[in-house]
Amino acid sequence: MTKVLVIQGAGMNMRGKVQVEVFGPNTLEQINEQVLGYAEGLGIDVELFHSNIEGEVVNALYEAHDGDVDAALINPAGYTTGTGPLKAAIAQVRFPVIEVHASNPTSRGTVSQVQPVSKGSVYGFGVYGYYLALEAVKHMVEG
Repeated sequence: MTKVLVIQGAGMNMRGKVQVEVFGPNTLEQINEQVLGYAEGLGIDVELFHSNIEGEVVNALYEAHDGDVDAALINPAGYTTGTGPLKAAIAQVRFPVIEVHASNPTSRGTVSQVQPVSKGSVYGFGVYGYYLALEAVKHMVEG
């Protein structure tokens, strides 16, 4: 079974609590619930991870690299414009990483620093973007 690490980045714990007009009303727990449902429907095993600390996210990627993970999805959230070790970690892992955003950061003038080192990106489709990214992973990994 395909295994995917889903990383929720800095500030995702505030979803549904602030900036609802931009990011929607869903809390992180609700988003994760939907992601798990999408994964189950696609026959994908998902490991969820959230941290507001960039180093912890980097460690999770490196641990996944050494483990049995086939791909990762990342909603970098507050890390979108960072240029630190997260970008390097994404470029170094052995599996594809897909950047996911519920909204379209480009429409707000944000340029993602994560996108150039990601296999692909899905922007602007709400939580359904995670489904699209999982579907892409399934096709990449299983053919």
